[in-house]
Amino acid sequence: MQDPNADTEWNDILRKKGVLPPKERTQDEVEEEALEKQIVLEQSSVVKTYESMTLDELDENEDDFSEEDEAAIEMYRQKRLAEWKATQIKNCFGEVVEISGQDYIKEVNKAGEGIWVVLHLYKQGVPLCTLINQHLSELARKFPQTKFLKSISTTCIPNYPDRNLPTIFVYHEGEMKAQYIGPLVFGGMNLKVEELEWRLSESGAVKTDLEENPKKQIEDKLMSSIRSTLPTRKDSDSEEN
Repeated sequence: MQDPNADTEWNDILRKKGVLPPKERTQDEVEEEALEKQIVLEQSSVVKTYESMTLDELDENEDDFSEEDEAAIEMYRQKRLAEWKATQIKNCFGEVVEISGQDYIKEVNKAGEGIWVVLHLYKQGVPLCTLINQHLSELARKFPQTKFLKSISTTCIPNYPDRNLPTIFVYHEGEMKAQYIGPLVFGGMNLKVEELEWRLSESGAVKTDLEENPKKQIEDKLMSSIRSTLPTRKDSDSEEN
């Protein structure tokens, strides 16, 4: 009679068909499976350990990891490094910095890879310029990943005409992406900080959480108010009668 536990091709076929019961495992096979499970658990523990480590901790404990973990550890090191760089870039600004013409190339043209720059040309004594500087200070705190600059117009660009103030230039990696010149562009002293935020978001300089142009809301309310004060057709017919 053929041994059902024999390791033969025919028995394997019969087991797959359900004719024979599963092969009984030897003690060595049971112990080997238990050992494999233990190794998986230990490796999982190691992964969790270096996942939670900082860059400095990874360097300090590098000798404690096996060669098999080196690739995974390097992957997490690069991931941590990328996260650290992103955090540094994101938090390196946060205020409006005054510059002169001599600072222009360094602060604007050589701002760095991936950096958006908002430059406001202004003059003291121009109310709208003062208002925009106030708005930009608030936006700089809200969007610290964007570099906000201001400069007295003639200091930055000699003989820059006052009629063009306020002026805002938007740059990305040293290349101009948008320009807003003159008081009419900003809508005068009624300019709200949300409107300026929306305008800058359209250029790409900031990532706003506003869902629509706040100026449109104001215009809609204005039109609604105008329509409510206009006489209706029924009122006109009554007057004619």
